[in-house]
Amino acid sequence: MTGKIIKGIGGFYYVFAENGQIYECKAKGIFRNQNIKPLVGDDVLIDVLEEETMKGNITDILERRNELIRPAVANVDQAMIIFAAAKPAPNLNLLDRFLILMLRQKVDTIICFNKKDVVSEKEIALLEETYRNCGYHTLFTSTYTEEGITALKDLLAHKTTVLAGPSGVGKSSIVNLVSPDANTKTGEISEKIQRGKHTTRHSELISIGEDGFVMDTPGFSSLYLSDMEKDELKDFFPEFMEYSDECRFLGCMHLNEPDCKVKEALKQGKISKIRYKNYKDLYEELNQKKKKF
Repeated sequence: MTGKIIKGIGGFYYVFAENGQIYECKAKGIFRNQNIKPLVGDDVLIDVLEEETMKGNITDILERRNELIRPAVANVDQAMIIFAAAKPAPNLNLLDRFLILMLRQKVDTIICFNKKDVVSEKEIALLEETYRNCGYHTLFTSTYTEEGITALKDLLAHKTTVLAGPSGVGKSSIVNLVSPDANTKTGEISEKIQRGKHTTRHSELISIGEDGFVMDTPGFSSLYLSDMEKDELKDFFPEFMEYSDECRFLGCMHLNEPDCKVKEALKQGKISKIRYKNYKDLYEELNQKKKKF
């Protein structure tokens, strides 16, 4: 029987099978011998050992379309990063870090600003201009009024989407709106592993119908670009690309160099001051890190 791993914890893998049931499975030793670790999102073949207790074995891992390192997940179509538009105020430096991580892993990212109902039109316009102008699909939602939820559901349909964001932004509320029976599905797993159904210490996939899955990941308050060189950073700000070829110097860092077209575009308001400041801050962080080693 085929299925998809929706959660892995303590050596057990919970597989959402083609018959709509969730089986608690162990992975065969052959995977360890081949140095293959099953990932959430893997499409697998399973042997059912006990139908009554819903136990089985994973016998094969089907070919992966892709594999993310952070978060560790396979067969992802896109990511959706969720921040509150206010309460708490969005940490845009943290948002930009996540966008860089996903861009490095070649995953398309949608930005969702939740709690639209508590911010002004001016605040919405600033966020919209900042991120739509650099090529990101940006939407605004309110789980309180349910504004924007239909559009969000349309973006998630027929795809496997990683949901990520800090704690307290309404991520769980969004999951419950796009999949009303999410608590039921999660509860089935929780009963097996004796953990609260709202525990978010581990990533898990939730079926949202229409061949769609969302991966709810643990909330984060920091992200480090630990394996990136400072000279690479500019390549992960897409809005720089339009101007960088016209800079005087090949490999211009867009910081202190003369005749930098990116800085000219910044002065003309064509590049977001918020994004550029985050670029400078991240560059300095990477520069200081290199000096330590």
